Amino acid sequence: MRICRDAAEALEGLLFDGMSIMAGGFGLCGIPENLIEAIHKSGVRNLTVISNNCGIDNKGLGILLQNKQVKKMISSYVGENKTFEQQTINGELELELNPQGTLVERIRAGGAGIPAFYTKTGYGTVVAEGKEIREFEGTHYVMERSLFADLAIIKGYKADKSGNITYRKTARNFNPVMATAAKNTVVEVEEIVETGSLSAEEIATPAVYVQRLFQGSNYEKAIERLTTRERN
Repeated sequence: MRICRDAAEALEGLLFDGMSIMAGGFGLCGIPENLIEAIHKSGVRNLTVISNNCGIDNKGLGILLQNKQVKKMISSYVGENKTFEQQTINGELELELNPQGTLVERIRAGGAGIPAFYTKTGYGTVVAEGKEIREFEGTHYVMERSLFADLAIIKGYKADKSGNITYRKTARNFNPVMATAAKNTVVEVEEIVETGSLSAEEIATPAVYVQRLFQGSNYEKAIERLTTRERN
């Protein structure tokens, strides 16, 4: 495990056209902001991005869409991203839409070395088209293949100098499972502390999964949609 100065150094030698990238986050919560910006600046293209959704038009993974760097999205939600919607409708962007639980399990299975699994979710719908169907004890199941990427970009809260990672509340979301399911896992955190400072109960991603680590900066932590009501 290597501690790097910034996102650019952490991604050095790992990016190439046509690669697959898993990106942690849910909406704009728990996204690796510094790493996304560095990928945007790198100009790498024809990416397959595996993420719950693709940020919004001007933030998060949405900036990669706007720069036409993404060829395919493997997601569970189009969300508030008009660019995502329009590129899909226009045929500019390939979309593999998954039920959210199926997406998580495909990633978890990839990290566990399981090539495929069966699930009831999606049977009888367009989700099951072209997939193997099997019957177990009178119930039909859809076979789903696992996912494993060239690179996982992860946002943690704290890390120790050995590379053990903690997450903060709902910003944890997809990050820990994605950290297990890639050839290289790069993590950005808000703080790096001495080894031994984190309790075992706090650590959600052990250092064995982390290849590169850096302390990020200038976190915006934007809100995807803010809804308020008038005071009584």
